Amino acid sequence: MLLREELEELEEKILSPYATLSKKSAGRLKEEVECTERTKFQRDRDRIIYSKAFRRLKHKTQVFISPEGDHYRTRLTHTLEVAQIARSIARGLRLNEDLTEAISLGHDLGHTPFGHTGESVLNEICKHGFLHNEQSLRVVDYLENNNRGLNLTVEVRNGILNHSGNNIASTLEGCIVKFADRIAYINHDIEDAIEGHILTEDDLPKDCVKVLGNTSSKRINNMIINITKNCRDKNYIRMTDEYWAMTNKLRDFMFENVYIGSVAKKEEKKACNIVKGVYNCILDDPEKFLPDEWKAMLKEQDVDRVVCDYVAGMTDRYAENFFLDQICGISGI
Repeated sequence: MLLREELEELEEKILSPYATLSKKSAGRLKEEVECTERTKFQRDRDRIIYSKAFRRLKHKTQVFISPEGDHYRTRLTHTLEVAQIARSIARGLRLNEDLTEAISLGHDLGHTPFGHTGESVLNEICKHGFLHNEQSLRVVDYLENNNRGLNLTVEVRNGILNHSGNNIASTLEGCIVKFADRIAYINHDIEDAIEGHILTEDDLPKDCVKVLGNTSSKRINNMIINITKNCRDKNYIRMTDEYWAMTNKLRDFMFENVYIGSVAKKEEKKACNIVKGVYNCILDDPEKFLPDEWKAMLKEQDVDRVVCDYVAGMTDRYAENFFLDQICGISGI
């Protein structure tokens, strides 16, 4: 018996009846010969980790734009923390950890330079609009692997697309990632805001601290436990009403005090100007500024779509250096 087949049998024996079994995956966009060693979802996880888009996340903003310090989160460290939280929840509920991890690792591949600031700008100026979850799916379906895509499973693709907004994933594993994403960013953004002297622990809403915990570590642990206790042997993923209310109150607090108009956003106007400038510069003369492989895409794709894809894939420093060099006439470092 192949190792993959052994793993598939093991899933059937130990996972919850509500888990998504790799053996019963709806498959890929294009049929492939099965791997002898890895399940479909393990293979998806590996493809994402080895993708160029995943590597670029280390130089993309989480919240703080161009922070002075080595310990602030990037989009990559955020992604890894989401994966850790999601796997912990999946393990507690006996759901498929491999599927959960693959979705977690791929959920933000479509994020722009300068985080949600860049996303808002592209959504405003690109005629096709822009949402990072849709772009993440576009990355794995089309842009990666020299425009051949990663050919991921239906379940992973669905989880990536539906990790944000009002969308609901078709698997419990995908639903876990949506919760893990919120748990991760609320708590690590609190830590970064404290590191940046924007907040102190004493500033946090007292009722939230009382219910959820007085440190990020305790809050994350308590939120994970709350979900696993509330949803064990259930066909849904949710917190208890009290925990969900306090989690959303803490999130609202972060929007009011950190995400909008705080010192963390002092570089936001600059970032907006960079993304707009780079986008318009390339749009005006794509033949000059697009690499050859991107120029080839113009034969099949609308120019706005190609330029948007190209700019969205940039890291913060690449976008800034392009702006300085091509628009300001100053060589970037």
